[in-house]
Amino acid sequence: MTKLLILADDFTGALDTGVQFAVRGARTCVVTDPAYDFAHAEEGVQVLVMDAETRHLTAGEAYGVVFRAVKRALDAGFTHIYKKTDSALRGNIGAELTAVLDAACAGQLTFVPAFPKMDRVTRGGIHYISGVPVAESVFGQDPFEPVRRSAVADIIAEQSQTPVILRTAGTDQDGAPGIHVYDAETDDDLRDIASRLGKDGLRLTAGCAGFAAALADILELDGQPPRLPELVPALFVACGSVNPVTLRQMRTAEEAGFPHIHLDPVQKLEPEWLESADRAAAVSKWLELAGTYRRCILDVNDPEGCGDTALYAKAHGLTSEDLRVRISTQLGRLMQYLLDGGLDATILCTGGDTLLALMRTVGVAELTPVCELAAGAVLTDFVYQGKPYHIISKSGGFGEADLFCRLADLIGAGNHKEEAVC
Repeated sequence: MTKLLILADDFTGALDTGVQFAVRGARTCVVTDPAYDFAHAEEGVQVLVMDAETRHLTAGEAYGVVFRAVKRALDAGFTHIYKKTDSALRGNIGAELTAVLDAACAGQLTFVPAFPKMDRVTRGGIHYISGVPVAESVFGQDPFEPVRRSAVADIIAEQSQTPVILRTAGTDQDGAPGIHVYDAETDDDLRDIASRLGKDGLRLTAGCAGFAAALADILELDGQPPRLPELVPALFVACGSVNPVTLRQMRTAEEAGFPHIHLDPVQKLEPEWLESADRAAAVSKWLELAGTYRRCILDVNDPEGCGDTALYAKAHGLTSEDLRVRISTQLGRLMQYLLDGGLDATILCTGGDTLLALMRTVGVAELTPVCELAAGAVLTDFVYQGKPYHIISKSGGFGEADLFCRLADLIGAGNHKEEAVC
């Protein structure tokens, strides 16, 4: 029986890839523990997705995490490995792909980085975001993990000496050892690559959610598709992303009437504030806003034109990594206070750090993806203190400007209600 391990480097990536199998009816589980015991995977699970949280590690650390996970999974009887990579090629691409090859004692790995539905394509070995080479796109200016090169082979070579073979869609793979990087500009290209490789040729592959969908069709991991649950007709956005795509989505939502709460530097950086009377008063106010408007945004970004967080960080000697960790942890705690206070809403989390911080805060280590409400916007659920909650995860760089508004409409929290279809 085919058993697939998907190794992602962040939480939203784990979900948007795992859902490609879940919607086809494959029994899919997402776990957040890199030391997960594969031998004790729940019976009947066909696809296990692990959030290895390697995005922010050093190359050497990421190599070790991926190597050990792949080795243990293969020893436990997993037949296929899919290394999920960021669709903008952030993170430890070269180190992690090489780790998969080394752990499997294999000579070849197929890498298809394109995600045509999100306008992310690979042409002539160059990766493009909306027609712009990735290093010249907004991802080249990412404050935490900027992409400095646009040629996929160059990105891999920064961390690996494994040979890279560039291939165009529509060609068959030969026996050359190394990482075989495929051009792809359409979903048909992805399906053609997967079909040419076949089930055996897909044993070791890598890419983002785009190629995962093609992989799911070839591996024939199917069953009874999940049913869309009844969602609370209110949308509460917990925004931990600084990506310009998400900033544009929030501006559009605010113009459409979403109350937009900006956390100030103390609220998002100082753990002591969480124990204060000011925090209790703020949470009470936010709950009132969420209940009144049914659409609300809690945002870690400064208001446009304001640089208070950077000034605060400089004054207190905080690094960019300090900011990333503190802000995501603080936002996760604040969401827990909101849930404890009775927040009754469908939650939208932007950014993998935000979602992981929330799940760790409420003690949830496993999730089951349900479906995509929009491309890259994955619906899942969890139980906290005996109560079920539905949460939508979204990578910071995904989606059109009106995404928040469309999601609100879809669940009945907007100006009109649309039929929700997975």
